[in-house]
Order: sequence, then C-alpha cells, then structure tokens
Amino acid sequence: MQPQVTSEKETMRFAQQVALALKPGDVLALVGDLGAGKTHFVKGLARGLESEAAVSSPTFTLVHEYADGTCPLYHFDFYRVDHLEEIDAIGWDEYLDQSGIVVAEWADRFPELMPSNTQWWQIEIVSQNQRRIQRLEQAPPPTPSTSSAT
Repeated sequence: MQPQVTSEKETMRFAQQVALALKPGDVLALVGDLGAGKTHFVKGLARGLESEAAVSSPTFTLVHEYADGTCPLYHFDFYRVDHLEEIDAIGWDEYLDQSGIVVAEWADRFPELMPSNTQWWQIEIVSQNQRRIQRLEQAPPPTPSTSSAT
C-alpha cells in the first residue's frame, strides 16, 4: 500500500485507518525527512484511537503520553537523541511492556531498539504538497545523528 496524500488532513485520515487495525502492544516506527508529516501521522493515529489530546512532537521531551483514547498511545521522537542511554533513561523498555501502542519518530536513528514485530512506515516527500506513505517490510539502514556537531 503506497497512497499519495496531498495534505496534512489526508495524512491524518490515512493514519486513522491504520489505527483501526492496531492493538495494545503494537509498535510503529516512522521514517521520513523533516517536514514529511510524521507528527501528522501520529495525530491521525491518536484520532483513530479516539483520543482528543492535542498531539505535538516530543522533540525536546522525547516522549508524550496520550491516555484518553481507547488505548494509550506513547509517542517518542528520537531526532535529538545522540545516545541509546538517553532513550533507556526515560524507560523505553517499560513503555514497550505496557499495554499501549508505541510510536517512534526518527526510529531509523536507533533501529536496534525496535522489537522484531515493529511496523515500519516511511513518509516520503514527493513534492511540496504530496507525500507517499508506505509500510516497509524491514527497517531501513540507520541514519546518522543529526543533532551532534563535530
């Protein structure tokens, strides 16, 4: 399935449909360039899980929890993370053990953290107003750290 979407609303609608098939314990890994629509995808997941929370990117806090829907949603963002220990320190394994859905933006920065049952989703910028969303068969190659200067 590789739909092309032409707006943030279409991205969210597509993700709402994805959410309908999710169950507690599922893990989603989102991959895509800056501005591709990963956070809008998560907004759609939350809406599909009947959450009314104001979803935003947890770029600086690393994780946001949305527990008001039909299933808790734990939203991670690895963009500014430089070391695995930072993710471990916020309780990554504990989140995976809870009966919620875990979704990680920039998961390709630390693919070794993702469990074997992870659903990998790529959002590709086709043009200024178009995105291609596809479920990947496996994790893409790791991307280097973007936040550390050398």
